[in-house]
Amino acid sequence: MSNNIKTRIEKFNNGRNPEFLKLKYKKLATDPFYFFRGTCHLFYEDLSENSGMNLAPLTWICGDLHLENFGSYKGNNRLVYFDINDFDEAVIAPCTWEIVRFITSIIVGSRSLGVDEKESLNLSELYLKAYAQALSKGKAKTVEKETAKGLVKDLLESLKKRNRADFLNKRTQEKKGKRRLIVDNKRIVPATAAEQENVEKLIKNWHHTTNQNADFYQVLDIQKRIAGTGSLGLERYIILVEGNGSPNQNYLLDLKEIQASSLQPYLPVSQPEWETPATRVVAIQQRLQGTSLALLEAINDGNKSYLLRELQPEEDGVSLQAWDGKLGRLQKLIQTMAEVTAWDQLRSGGRQGSAIADELINFGQSSQWHNSVLEYAVYYSQKVNQDFEEFCQSI
Repeated sequence: MSNNIKTRIEKFNNGRNPEFLKLKYKKLATDPFYFFRGTCHLFYEDLSENSGMNLAPLTWICGDLHLENFGSYKGNNRLVYFDINDFDEAVIAPCTWEIVRFITSIIVGSRSLGVDEKESLNLSELYLKAYAQALSKGKAKTVEKETAKGLVKDLLESLKKRNRADFLNKRTQEKKGKRRLIVDNKRIVPATAAEQENVEKLIKNWHHTTNQNADFYQVLDIQKRIAGTGSLGLERYIILVEGNGSPNQNYLLDLKEIQASSLQPYLPVSQPEWETPATRVVAIQQRLQGTSLALLEAINDGNKSYLLRELQPEEDGVSLQAWDGKLGRLQKLIQTMAEVTAWDQLRSGGRQGSAIADELINFGQSSQWHNSVLEYAVYYSQKVNQDFEEFCQSI
């Protein structure tokens, strides 16, 4: 394997849309935290197969846990929750893989958080202790408005002011009672007629074969969507559908191409034989989240695998700068993220080889593994900074 960072990144992204790859590489060059978020594959390429972290209990993990991969969403029971919200890389793996990547994100993201190196280490230790404590209790909980604290509570409270009509008005324009997507060439860019035809056919075939509500999924408009960092360059569309009625009860859907997890080549344990990559994502997301995201579906056209989900007014993340110098608010946020990580692992335990609750409880009660996780996160955060500098120079 080449040690040249640019070569490794280009090899991983080979075959993706060249125009969107330019945007991805530009994002990666923004700062070390963006670089870390968009190069999940490097993290696991570099994790030694002889690492002691591989001996930890096996759990279902999102695979790319970092500070920006938590957020609010409306579940299929139409209530709003706060949870992990990105599962493209999800697999079964040692639970420490999830933990060490998140802690590395705290240290690498210290500038985004607005804290110094010492405080980032204190926050990392807080995350470790809160995660272990939640795991040792063996009871999976959920975070909703009534149980949320600090910045998460502020986020969930703010969602009460949002509604579907305003959400649609920001992304669509209405003419004679019918909406069309606004192509702003920033987040929404034009799809070709052939792409629109292919996606509409895909949606129609899917809801016909799965007995979904054809009226709800009647397609009104389709364009390309630019979102995320690691997935840039893969096919992604925003779809306007009839929903519960035009114009103010239309729905927006996200259709994203899903590939094999970038963790796959480095895993120390065999994986289930999923029907498609999107089937994997849906199954693991539904196991981890206390209440599943609304309108979450896997679609396959025979050649590619896609994840279909609702885009919601209630979907948002916590602003990492919103702690506003009040350290206690930031500490509560990190504590909540640690607890959510533990609860999701407990909730999905005992499925297809993942550790049962008793094993996870015992692991949480032990602190012997804390130092090795923290030491590796510190080491790797330094490597991220070095790799970022090399990448910026190379492009």
